[in-house]
Amino acid sequence: MAIKGSTATKTAKSLFLTFTVLLSLSFFIFFFFFTSPVTEPTNSLPQTSFLSSQNSIKVYVANLPRSLNYGLLQQYWDSDHPDSRIPSDPDHQISTAHFSKPTKYPPYPENPLIKQYSAEYWIMGDLETPQGMRTASFAKRAFDVNEADVVFVPFFATLSAEMELGSGSGAFKKKAGNGDYLRQKKVLDFVRNTDAWKRSGGRDHVFVLTDPVAMWHFREEIAPAVLLVVDFGGWYRLDTKSSGGTSSDTIRHTQVSLLKDVIVPYTHLLPRLQLSENQKRHTLLYFKGAKHRHRGGLVREKLWDLLVNEPGVIMEEGFPNATGREQSIKGMRSSEFCLHPAGDTPTSCRLFDAIQSLCIPVIVSDNVELPFEGMVDYSTFSVFVAVSDALRPNWLVSHLRSISEKLKNEFRQTMAKVQPVFVYDNGHPDSIGPIPPDGAVNHIWRKVHQKLPAIKEAIVREKRKPANTSIPLRCHCT
Repeated sequence: MAIKGSTATKTAKSLFLTFTVLLSLSFFIFFFFFTSPVTEPTNSLPQTSFLSSQNSIKVYVANLPRSLNYGLLQQYWDSDHPDSRIPSDPDHQISTAHFSKPTKYPPYPENPLIKQYSAEYWIMGDLETPQGMRTASFAKRAFDVNEADVVFVPFFATLSAEMELGSGSGAFKKKAGNGDYLRQKKVLDFVRNTDAWKRSGGRDHVFVLTDPVAMWHFREEIAPAVLLVVDFGGWYRLDTKSSGGTSSDTIRHTQVSLLKDVIVPYTHLLPRLQLSENQKRHTLLYFKGAKHRHRGGLVREKLWDLLVNEPGVIMEEGFPNATGREQSIKGMRSSEFCLHPAGDTPTSCRLFDAIQSLCIPVIVSDNVELPFEGMVDYSTFSVFVAVSDALRPNWLVSHLRSISEKLKNEFRQTMAKVQPVFVYDNGHPDSIGPIPPDGAVNHIWRKVHQKLPAIKEAIVREKRKPANTSIPLRCHCT
């Protein structure tokens, strides 16, 4: 009996210990799974919303003379010379200054040739806005360069280039008599003499170069910096070593790369159409623009000849200014699809006008780079077509007609959600004021923020290189 009692006691103790262990394990599981913070899967990417693991990037604004930004704008408005490239310049139709006295923040030009590149104005306007009004801004302004992540160079490079081009002087690519060249030189002389540039070699400096020819004379010098560009099309040069310099083949410059630079949207020129305002669309495909282009844009001419007589297709010459603007609004809002072949560069403001018009983009450009990829999935509202397919007789129209009404409606619903992502205008005529958190300016700074680890790595790597090191010809992103 004593043995049996002893065995029973041991069994009871064993059961008690097992129960205790299981109870402790249960408590551990409960606290681990139900009190720990829930995290999103690491492979999930935001598609159309402004999200980030970090809530800001610290930006120092280089102390350039005002004559290179807002002063340059004032100079533009004080001029009574119309733009020589367009028949009717909305900014200079009257041969008197637009303003009776200088203003601190003049408006950006309405001339569509210039307005389409106005990112520089809205980015600068946000940074100039008083701190208390910038709660929605992803970029936090740093007033000590040593505390900043990047240095913003506040040069209105596009306005400078366009003022020279519009003057009709023919001196744009020359140095003598070229006001744009002198302004570019002044910018470079200033920034290269700062301690911040000397420490980083310019790698943590940000330039806005939305015009494909902005900073034309000093591209090699600013190549290490972060460049905000609409695409890489303006960074081509003719291969003069072939065909006696007459070849139309192009090769890329070595100064731009998706690793260090940011593709930004053109400024749309047409007003936004709300999804609730969308009406029946009677035209299959619409295009308005210049038929004749250069380099990669030669495909546009071929497409034009293929499509111009197709039923349900409208191909119009022109640019969206004055009456052309009204034609573009009507054409895009009444068409199912809007054609976007490459021009002198792979993209144009036409793409962003189409998005604001809820006209499904048909992108025919094998080398296109688009803004905010990784944040926005263009395949959910656009049709991408290889150039070789687009140039097959009858192929493109047949392909577009095969797309179901259900899918077209889904495309437009997605487009309506992403429309704000491509908007710069913050609703303030002088650009000074709070910006929408999901607008273009914040998405640009978030993209720059993604470059910071590579920027820091490049700066460190450069510092450890021995003097007189030979660097191979390649993108200045390492």
